[in-house]
Order: sequence, then structure tokens, then C-alpha cells
Amino acid sequence: MSVWGKVIGGVAGFALGGPLGAIMGTVAGHAYDKMKAGDAGRIDDNVNRQVAFTTAVIVLSAKMAKADGRVTRAEVDAFKELFHIPPDEMKKVGWLFDEAKKDAQGFEPYAEQISMMFAHEPAVMEELLGGLFHIARADHAIHPKELEFLRKTALIFGFSEIQFERLKAIHMGPIGGADGVNSYQVLGLSREASDDEIKKTYRVLIRENHPDTLIAQGMPQEFIDVANEKMAAINAAYDVIEKERGLK
Repeated sequence: MSVWGKVIGGVAGFALGGPLGAIMGTVAGHAYDKMKAGDAGRIDDNVNRQVAFTTAVIVLSAKMAKADGRVTRAEVDAFKELFHIPPDEMKKVGWLFDEAKKDAQGFEPYAEQISMMFAHEPAVMEELLGGLFHIARADHAIHPKELEFLRKTALIFGFSEIQFERLKAIHMGPIGGADGVNSYQVLGLSREASDDEIKKTYRVLIRENHPDTLIAQGMPQEFIDVANEKMAAINAAYDVIEKERGLK
């Protein structure tokens, strides 16, 4: 069963708990308050984390759509293509999206639950934000309210303003440019960084953001395109700096 089937079928929802588990229960039609505590313990923790990640992408995408008041066809298509939703599960994923849009609760409780679950895996939360950036920019323009939504979500995840600017550079701007400033920002460095610092930072980023590492930490296999997109941005940024400095 794909991770989408686990989400729309309510699998792991009881063990997940919190606002994410509750909204899964609403869509799956289960009475979560009647679940036996022992049943929750039999759900594999990694499945739990994958379901939480995936549900959060759907819910936060819906909340982001409310931020600028509209969902464009390009954003819907980007969502479908990037996350490889099987055609036979598309309708129920849509139900969850619509339920999240109707939900009177703000986005903050959902973001806070993810922040607690992945507190020790910040790279996984960066991938979730990367998916949201991808959807927001699908129509070739990120609305100011969408950008503010992304910033607030990043802060709830525990990222600083500087770290958010780094993520924005990765997902919004071309790598390089006339002065290469954006390339340094993608690596989270300034132009004053030493060659050794640049090489060390690059190696750490490649290791932390490798798809296999992220999947082991709870990112579903279905989201591998998001991870590959980010890896490509990191590699492109390093290539620009490497050529600029003549690094060996």
C-alpha cells in the first residue's frame, strides 16, 4: 500500500493522534475516541512518521491555498505530479484537502505537531517546506500571503529567519547570477566563508539531504522528487562557487 493509501484509509491515524490524526479520522469516517490504546502500539513508528509527513503536506497545502484565497489549476497539477498520487486514490486525497480547507482551525496546530515529531530531523521538515514551495510557485508567482504562510510555518518548525531565507533561495531563485550571492545563500554561507568551510558545509548538506537518509528519517518514498530537486539546487550552487574560486 502506498503512503497515500495509508493516509486516506486512516492507517496509523490512531497512533498518530493530535490534529493530524483527528483530521485523518474525519475523512476515514472512524470514531477515533473509541480506539483501543493497544491497537495504536502495533503501528510501526516509521509508518506513523511517513503518514504524519504526508498528511501535513496535504493539510498545510490546503491552509496555504486559503492564505491567498484561491487554488490555481497549475498548483493542483503540481501537487498531483510531484507527489505521485495514484489515480484511484486522487479523489480521497481531494476529500482530505477540502476538509482541511473547511476546517476552522488554523494551520499552526498541524505545523506544531510536525515540529515535535521531527524535532531531531530538521532536514525532513525542510523537505516538507520544499514541497509547499513547489506548489506555491507552480503558477510562476508566489503570492505575498503564501510567502508569509511559508515563513510562519518555517518558524514554527524551529528554523531561524536566516535559515528561511536560505530555503527561499533554494526554492525560489536561479542559482548563481551575476555575483553568485544566491549560491552562497543556498549553502547557508556568506561570501567571506573560507574554502575549507565551503567544502565542509557542502559535504554536510549532501549527506543530510541525501534521499536515502531522509527516507530513513520518515520522509515517504513518494516524495523523493522533492529531495532530488533540493539536492540539485545544492549541487548547482556549489558548482558556481567551485568555478568562481577554482576549488579543487
